[in-house]
Amino acid sequence: MHAKYWYLLLLFVTPLSATPELLHWQTTKGAKVFFVEAHELPMVDIQVTFDAGSARDPLDKKGLAAITNSLLADGAASLNADEISYEFERLGANYGAAAGYDSASVSLRSLVDKNKLDKAMVNLRKVMSVPDFPPQAVERQRKRFLTGIQQKQQSPAAVARDLFYAAIYGDHPYAYPQEGTAESISAITRAEITAFHRQYYVARNAVIAIVGDLNKVQAEMLAEELTRTLPKGEKVPPLPTVPVLSAAEEIRSNHPSTQMHILLGQPGMKRGDPDYFPLYLGNHILGGSGLVSLLFKEIREKRALSYSAYSYFSPLREEGPFMAGLSTRADQAEEALQVLRENIQAFIARGPTQSELEAAKKNITGGFPLRIDSNSNILAYVTMIGFYDLPLDYLDTFTARVEAVTAADIKEAFARRIAPDKLVTVMVGPEPPAAEGAN
Repeated sequence: MHAKYWYLLLLFVTPLSATPELLHWQTTKGAKVFFVEAHELPMVDIQVTFDAGSARDPLDKKGLAAITNSLLADGAASLNADEISYEFERLGANYGAAAGYDSASVSLRSLVDKNKLDKAMVNLRKVMSVPDFPPQAVERQRKRFLTGIQQKQQSPAAVARDLFYAAIYGDHPYAYPQEGTAESISAITRAEITAFHRQYYVARNAVIAIVGDLNKVQAEMLAEELTRTLPKGEKVPPLPTVPVLSAAEEIRSNHPSTQMHILLGQPGMKRGDPDYFPLYLGNHILGGSGLVSLLFKEIREKRALSYSAYSYFSPLREEGPFMAGLSTRADQAEEALQVLRENIQAFIARGPTQSELEAAKKNITGGFPLRIDSNSNILAYVTMIGFYDLPLDYLDTFTARVEAVTAADIKEAFARRIAPDKLVTVMVGPEPPAAEGAN
């Protein structure tokens, strides 16, 4: 075989058999560190993730975690937002911040050139450790949040999602919108933002993920430098468990939209769940594989009831949602909902066929190398492994664990975890047309 063809073959074979080596340790202040060497580019990607998501919001201060995270780079160590931004830009570094239900994070991509990386790290440390939360910035972000909340009410899909989470989670912290409500955001004070940061943005509550052109000694020094100005603090207590639904519920809300948005589901599974791989693979067959999923074929292709139909599990620290959904015309919403329910129930009852199982395995394992083909993709996995205390060999064993799943495993896992008689249904959209002859 010609040498160039051997080379092309290796491009496809090597990623399937090799995954990045993941190293783990703690800083002197107690932050957990997870590191992958990647020498292909002279870059380093860093993410510091705190257990400081919206699940930690006080009951009457929903949105506090999100607004706190959004303000970090709006002023720190007497530098204003423009000065912070300019410092990152002149060094060729990219800063990011994000907040979700479980966590809030800051991230940095930088060249590994020592002069530039050291200065970018100083800037990141200021933003993370000593934000000023300037009063003008607080008010600016408050207005931005309020505008976003108002705009969200114009989206029937967003309204449906909020109603769905409220229904399946009840009084659990996951029940509430991450961005809060107009009332809660209006009531949050700068002092409460400062106190939230002081409590949650601490070393013992942090996970540091590093991927890039460094060796372990350099990564250790970087992690120590990152946490140097963070207080040690304390790890936050566990979140409450998600209550089990006792009965089915159906919620309908009128909205001046052209389509009826339908969601169906219940609490599903958490990160590290023993049923993760059977549920993940089974859902890929049911509604997670786009055009070839069972729900898409039955609802879109066979009956033309919706442009698309889907389902997914979204695992969190505690049980994240299992959700199936579609949008359709109001006059065919009942039929579409019935087909959605019947197909979910049928899949739980029969499980996948062997051909469906083999096709799903091939699709997932064949695409896995593309999911770890960049430093940023690897960083996301490393962060997930570290934050959710997943096994260090998670990436190494991923394809093997997918391949080990049987049709019986999927059927049994779905039967254990999804109760058709307790599913929550949410329908948001226009009122259905009146029947002919109605008064």
